[in-house]
Amino acid sequence: MKWQGGRRGGGIEDRRGMGGGGAVAGGGIGALILAGVLYFVFGVDPQTTTQLAGQLGKLGDAGAQDGQRGTPEDEAGLFVDVIGTNINDVWSGFMDGYTPPTTVLYEQGTQTGCGYGQSAMGPFYCPADRQVYLDLSFWGDLQRLGGSGADFAKAYVIAHEFGHHVQALTGATDRVQRAQQTARTRAEGNRYSVALELQADCYAGAWAANASRVSNGEVVVTAADLEEGMKTAAAIGDDALQRRGGGAVSPESFTHGSSQERMQWLQRGYQSGDPRVCDTFANL
Repeated sequence: MKWQGGRRGGGIEDRRGMGGGGAVAGGGIGALILAGVLYFVFGVDPQTTTQLAGQLGKLGDAGAQDGQRGTPEDEAGLFVDVIGTNINDVWSGFMDGYTPPTTVLYEQGTQTGCGYGQSAMGPFYCPADRQVYLDLSFWGDLQRLGGSGADFAKAYVIAHEFGHHVQALTGATDRVQRAQQTARTRAEGNRYSVALELQADCYAGAWAANASRVSNGEVVVTAADLEEGMKTAAAIGDDALQRRGGGAVSPESFTHGSSQERMQWLQRGYQSGDPRVCDTFANL
């Protein structure tokens, strides 16, 4: 994947090196690990895991954190800025009135509009403050889960989270929450969560297909790059994560979609380059 030299948007808030805003007390590392297991194995959303961690032990300092805003100088931070800027440029062409999210880089833990965010939860989007949260140590976790370490695998994860921002702007997130509140069973509610996640995967594919068009070739995604994304999508499917966690595969508990579904929708978005094909709710 080509990205060096791509446009910088400066839409990064860098909280790295600021500390975690207070460690989890009481529940301690047990709460942190449990939150991570819930996310990686069962796909429980970050807001739920932060609530659980709060029940297990009082969270640390609840004061607001403000990091340095702009473009980080290190390569890892620059990568996030260039990719995020390109994603925003693509969505500005797709969607009238698109407003970019802020991307927050942090280490270990940080305050968010959805509660206390922790690195064990993986990258996440908070609709309450419309910000994407990334602890870049996740790239190593992703490889340990069987995903790719290639640049596009990382870009796919970022684009997926930006996809959740698009869903907040379109109202899809609110519609899913309302549908889940009236669902008759947990399995029925989970199907809406799966549709939301698969749509974000499809949106990531649609972005990738248009990356070079908006950047005049400064950011380029190739078919070989897509294969690295497909490998990663397969590794973080609910069935793959449940097997890795040592449990039985339980489709009714899926919240993000199977490996096959995640690969299918990422590829569908890439092959069409059009987010309008990403209607994962059609058969619900």
